[in-house]
Amino acid sequence: MKRSIAALALALAASMGAFAQAAPADAPAWPTKAIRMIVVFPPGSSPDLVARMLNDKLGAVLGQPVIVENRPGAGGNLGTALVAKAAPDGYTIGLSIGGPLAVNKVLYARLDYDPFKDLAPITLVAASPNVLVVDPKLGVSTVKEFTALVRSQPGKLNYGSIGNGSASHLTMELLKTRAGMDIVHVPYPGSPQVNAAIASGQIAAGFVVPATAMPLVQAGRLKALAVTSSGRSLVLPGLPTVAESGFPGFQSTAWIGMVAPAGTPPAILDRLSRELVRIIRSDEVKTRMLRIYFQAVGTAPDGLAHLMREEVERWGKVIKQTGAKAD
Repeated sequence: MKRSIAALALALAASMGAFAQAAPADAPAWPTKAIRMIVVFPPGSSPDLVARMLNDKLGAVLGQPVIVENRPGAGGNLGTALVAKAAPDGYTIGLSIGGPLAVNKVLYARLDYDPFKDLAPITLVAASPNVLVVDPKLGVSTVKEFTALVRSQPGKLNYGSIGNGSASHLTMELLKTRAGMDIVHVPYPGSPQVNAAIASGQIAAGFVVPATAMPLVQAGRLKALAVTSSGRSLVLPGLPTVAESGFPGFQSTAWIGMVAPAGTPPAILDRLSRELVRIIRSDEVKTRMLRIYFQAVGTAPDGLAHLMREEVERWGKVIKQTGAKAD
C-alpha cells in the first residue's frame, strides 16, 4: 500500500509548510460548544470508520465534544454541500472523499457548491488502494477472466460504485475503456451497500476499499481479483495489481479529506489542522488505520488543496477519455 501512495506523498511534500505555533492573542475563544463532523457516507462506510477514530480524540484536545453526523446521498455531494453552506464559525467540519471534494467539479454540469470556492481544506486524512471484487458465482478468478466475461455479454452485466465521481466509479470507467468492456454503472450510497449488492447477486462487480470488502472476501461472499495500487500492496500482498494483470500503468487511490466551510477563521483552521495531524500521525491511529487497509497521512491545509487540484486535472482527463457521466 505504501508504494501505491508514494506518488501522493511526493506530491504533498512541497506543500507541507510549517504550522503556526499558536493562535493570535486577540483570537476569540473557540470552541465553546460541540462541533459537528459531517460524514458524507453512511454508518459502516470507510469514511465513517475513519471519522470514529478521530472524533473523540479531537474532542478531548479541543475540550468540547465532536459529534459524528452521517449525511449520505448523491455520492457524497449532499453532505459535502451541507458543509459548504454551513456557518463558517468553526462548529461544522466535514469528512469527504475525492469525488465531492474535487472530481465532481468536472463530472457534473452543475453542483450546489464549488469545492474550490466554498470549502476550506483542513488536512488529508488517509488514503487506500481500491480492490476489484466480484460475485463469486461469476466463476472468474483473474482480471483477465473478468474482462473477457464482460466483453462476452456487452451491456448485460453491471457494477456498483459509491457514487458518481468517486474513485470506485471512475476506476471502473477507466478499466471499461482499457479493456473494451460494456458494463452498466449503478451508484449506491456507500461501499457497504455496494458489497451487499455484489454478494447478493444484484450486481456483478465493483471497485471498493478493502476496509469494507475484505471481511466479506474472507467469509467467501465476495471474490477479490486485484488491487489498484501501482505495486503489490504490503497489507494485501497476495493480490495482483490491475497493472500487472494486463493493464500497465493502471493505478487509482481512494482518499479521505477533512474540510470546513470557506470563510472559517484562519486561526480555527490552523488549530484544527495541527490537532488533527497530531492525532492522525499518532502510533495508535496509524495502527488502527492499517487494520482497515488505510494509510494515515495528515497534512497541512495546503497539502489537501494541492491534491484536490491534482485530482481534477488527472481525473478530468479520464472523464474526457472515457466519456464517464453522472448516472
